[in-house]
Amino acid sequence: MQIQKIKEIEIVGRPEATAGAFVRLATESVSAGFPSPAEDYIEQALDVNDLLVTNPPATFFVKVAGSSMVEAGIHPDDILAVDRSREARHGDIVIAIVNGELTVKELATTPTLRLIPRNSAYEPIVLREHDDFEIVGKVTGLVRRFK
Repeated sequence: MQIQKIKEIEIVGRPEATAGAFVRLATESVSAGFPSPAEDYIEQALDVNDLLVTNPPATFFVKVAGSSMVEAGIHPDDILAVDRSREARHGDIVIAIVNGELTVKELATTPTLRLIPRNSAYEPIVLREHDDFEIVGKVTGLVRRFK
């Protein structure tokens, strides 16, 4: 089976809603070890799109449902940035359509074409000649809201 890349996907929502949505970026990094003194000033504005989007016309965001990728750090309700222009390779996390179902999985191209869940409770999807399979895009980023 040859990997096919989907040409178009309907984007629901308003992409312009996040355009120009800036948050402030601190000049110092936050320590993940011992606390460091806080800085009292902000250096620049940060557009979250700048972190997640390298090709705006080819990028969309999708919300995760389900737990098949939790061991890869992808959890239900996370928002994934997906770039349709990036070539998906072995080991990449991709959004794919398999027999009409949209899924996020790790792409395995050897020894056989498979979509690998990153949760031991799920089985890989082994792709066969008769399967309708398309790569929608490569996952390039993730946003998570802490509850």
